[in-house]
Amino acid sequence: MNIKKFSLMAALAGVLLASCKKEDPLGNVDDIPGLGGDTWQAGPIDDWLFTNLVAPFNISTKYKWDQFEIELDKTVVPVKEEKVIPVMSAIKAAWIDAYIAEAGLEFFKKYSPKHFVLEGSGSYNTDGTATIGTAEGGRKIILYQLNYFRTKEMTGYTPADSTVIKQLFHVIHHEFGHILHQNIMYPLDYKAISVALYAPTWFNYSDEEAHNEGFISNYAISNPDDDFVEMISLMLVYGKTWFDQMVEGINYAGATENGTTAEQAKSNLRQKEALVVSYFKTAWNIDFYSLQARTRAAIEGFLY
Repeated sequence: MNIKKFSLMAALAGVLLASCKKEDPLGNVDDIPGLGGDTWQAGPIDDWLFTNLVAPFNISTKYKWDQFEIELDKTVVPVKEEKVIPVMSAIKAAWIDAYIAEAGLEFFKKYSPKHFVLEGSGSYNTDGTATIGTAEGGRKIILYQLNYFRTKEMTGYTPADSTVIKQLFHVIHHEFGHILHQNIMYPLDYKAISVALYAPTWFNYSDEEAHNEGFISNYAISNPDDDFVEMISLMLVYGKTWFDQMVEGINYAGATENGTTAEQAKSNLRQKEALVVSYFKTAWNIDFYSLQARTRAAIEGFLY
């Protein structure tokens, strides 16, 4: 499975580096967390995770710090423990429960990833982007920047906090979309819709520019597989009303630099929508619009 990278521009603040003198004590090098052999007594968080995720779905969650779960050349902040249950509760409501309601428990248990790793900050890249979610082999998902997770029930919540929640579900539904199409491939007709427009330089496009080319997001420009799962993810997370308004809002004179007119962009997005809906019905016997309504309603419950 492709590792998913979302483009988020990060402002870099000055970093203060303190030198280590020869006489500085090294401390107890046998007690460095994350180097293996760490143990702790299970507490309320572990009990909740077992009851709500491990026992019913065989899904484990790792929230204790382990450098070897991420790229070794990256500096990432551990997740705050008070974020663990709210994050996983939200994931259960807007992903697990929604799919089970539409496709059944056996479907979900068979195809769902089985291991989540939670990190507190984004994983920042040299090109100015930040990785906020990755997946490995359809079995493990790493979620970043969770220390910024805040719902309407939490102190200090503002509408701007909704961005982190939407990105969280964007990652999960995107990666689950990959799992689905790697088990049953989507129609090859999908690849022909925007065949001449895919480009590895997707990060040079804004989302609005991507819409004008007939893509739901800039990352969808990168390749057909990610185009397909971006359609799945964003239509589920943002809902049908948002998608309809986005498509109908594409109105510009002439054509883009790639020769795409506004009517072509709209048509391409509608063709992609229709193929996603058809794929979910024929491949999985899932009513996509019903799944979309359930997912969006759950997300709105955390935000509004």
